[in-house]
Amino acid sequence: MSYAGWILLTASLVGLSCGIIGVLLILRRMAMMADAISHTVLLGIVVAYLVTRELSGVHMLIGAIAAGLLTSMLVQWFHARGVQQEASIGVVFTTLFAIGVVLIATKVGNAHLDVKHTLMGEITFIPWERIELPWIGSIPEAVFILSIVLIVVLVAVLVFYKEWKITSFDPALAASLGLPVVLMHYVFMSLVSVTTVAAFDAVGAIMVVAMLITPAAAAYLWTDRLLVMFALSGSFGVLSAAAGYYVAAWLDTSISGSMAFATGIVFMISFIGSPRHGLASRWFRPRAAGGVVEG
Repeated sequence: MSYAGWILLTASLVGLSCGIIGVLLILRRMAMMADAISHTVLLGIVVAYLVTRELSGVHMLIGAIAAGLLTSMLVQWFHARGVQQEASIGVVFTTLFAIGVVLIATKVGNAHLDVKHTLMGEITFIPWERIELPWIGSIPEAVFILSIVLIVVLVAVLVFYKEWKITSFDPALAASLGLPVVLMHYVFMSLVSVTTVAAFDAVGAIMVVAMLITPAAAAYLWTDRLLVMFALSGSFGVLSAAAGYYVAAWLDTSISGSMAFATGIVFMISFIGSPRHGLASRWFRPRAAGGVVEG
C-alpha cells in the first residue's frame, strides 16, 4: 500500500471506532467525557513512562486506560455527592491534565513526550513505525492496534446491543430489569479509554474528540434507529478522514486539523439538510402546511 494509503487507512480506522463509540456517548449525554478522557490519558501515559522509562509497550496502554477509568470514577463520585456532572467533568479533566503537563515539564526531561504532540498528533509518521505479522508482512503498528480496537468495539456493541440500548435510553428501566447498569457504565468507559488511547499517538487529542462527538451528532440528526445511527456515524468518520486528508494535501496544512475540520463540515451539512431535524425541513414544513390550508 502507498504512503498516502496507510495514512488514509489509519484515519479511517479512527473514524470508524470513534464514530461507533461516539453514538453511545451522545445518547448517554456524556459528550464532554470524551474531551476529558482524551486529555487525562496524558497523565496515565506520563506515569507509565516514569515507572518504566520506556516510550512504547503495553504499559503505556494500561496506564492510559487506568487514567481514563480514574477520570470516570472521580466524575461519578463528585456527581453522586451533589456536584453537577458538567462541573465534575470540568474539575477532574483540568486537574488531571494539568498534573500530566506538570510531570512532563518537571520529570520527563528530554524524552519525546510533549503536550503539542499529545494535542495534535503526527499521523504522517504512521507509515514508518512498522511491525512484522505472520502471513501479512510489514504493516504500520498503528494500523494493527486500531484494527484490534475496532474489532473489540464492534464485538462489544453487537454482543451487548440490547443492554447498551436500554441502559443508554432508560437506566432506571434497565436497573429494574436487573441489568448491571454500573458495570455497563464502566465497561463503556473502558471502551472509550481504549479507543481514545489507540488513536491518541497517531492523531492527537483534538481529532479524537472531533471523531468521537461530531460524526455521532451528525448521525443523530438523520435517524432515530440505533443500528442506522451506528452505521452513519462510522461512515461520517471515514468520510471526514478522507476529505480532511485531501484538503490538507491541497492546502499543505495539518492533516489531523483538516480531518477535525471536515467533521464540522459534515455536521453543518447534516444540521441544514437533514430531512427529519435539519433547518431546511423546518423552513419548508410551515410553508407546505400553509399551502394546504390555503388550498
